[in-house]
Amino acid sequence: MKKIGLTGGIGSGKSYIAKIFEALAVPVFYADDEAKKILNKPEVLNEVSKALNENVFDAHSNLADRKKIASLVFNAPEKLKLLNQIIHPKVEFAFKSWCAINTTKKYVIKEAAILFESEAYLNLDGVICVLAPIDLRLKRVAERDQIDEKEIAQRIKNQWTDEQRIAQSNWLINNDLQHELLSQVLLIHHKISTL
Repeated sequence: MKKIGLTGGIGSGKSYIAKIFEALAVPVFYADDEAKKILNKPEVLNEVSKALNENVFDAHSNLADRKKIASLVFNAPEKLKLLNQIIHPKVEFAFKSWCAINTTKKYVIKEAAILFESEAYLNLDGVICVLAPIDLRLKRVAERDQIDEKEIAQRIKNQWTDEQRIAQSNWLINNDLQHELLSQVLLIHHKISTL
């Protein structure tokens, strides 16, 4: 079974592309969703609170206060690194367990925003990168997350550039409203299936 990464900058549309692969019966592991689940475990939140030296629990529950965590780490690279050092190994363990139940498939996809930054790509057989113009990405994220462009720009600053991602990727998908998506996905699906 091949393990293929699917990544792209915030707002590039990688989750939408992942859904197309799922429609082709390719199992998809959503690393960012798994990270959110892991972050809501009380023992992990305690670990994060200690590492960041801040209370990161929501005032009304035992869940993570995501807005507070984001405000703490997105302007402080050293705190972001500490958070990633706690979360990423746990996500990688969950991915390996998930792969163990999908061994009969020709290939699986790991969808992750920071596949390269976390070095998770080193354990994969190839990477698909989703690309979109920055103005379109900003618009998508602003509508989806109800946050301003300044905050989105800060998140983009913490991610690799498209040029860096392209240099490390095996396949590219243009999600710019100019190129037809299904044909791009089908071509890549065929290539991976015949590896």
